Amino acid sequence: MKPIPTLFKCISAIAVLALAVGCASTRQTEKMLSAAGFKTVAASTARQQQKLKALPPDKVTVARRNGNTYYVFPDAAHNQIYVGNQKQYQAYQQILLDNKISVENRVSIEMDEDAPIGWDGWDDQGWSD
Repeated sequence: MKPIPTLFKCISAIAVLALAVGCASTRQTEKMLSAAGFKTVAASTARQQQKLKALPPDKVTVARRNGNTYYVFPDAAHNQIYVGNQKQYQAYQQILLDNKISVENRVSIEMDEDAPIGWDGWDDQGWSD
């Protein structure tokens, strides 16, 4: 009887998925933002540094400037923000989606490795050498 190891592997796989998808590190987020075309802008004045510290950490925020919409992500450790426009933000969202699908597929494959495969109902239609 193998329900406990299988249940444990299933729970472990779900935990890995949640960690990989939901808890992307700031470093990973910064890499994805850069890949999407976001630019870094240093906070060089006291006012910019104050605004940087006021941004919610680890979150892309909508900002409006001179009638334009921008998306900003704070990197307080490096005293800068990542800034992108609508096109770059959409590219970032696509990268997130692609990464989520990739992780889900990987977890699905890991979960299926222990699933018994019953071939009994299949005809041998060219599967043998």
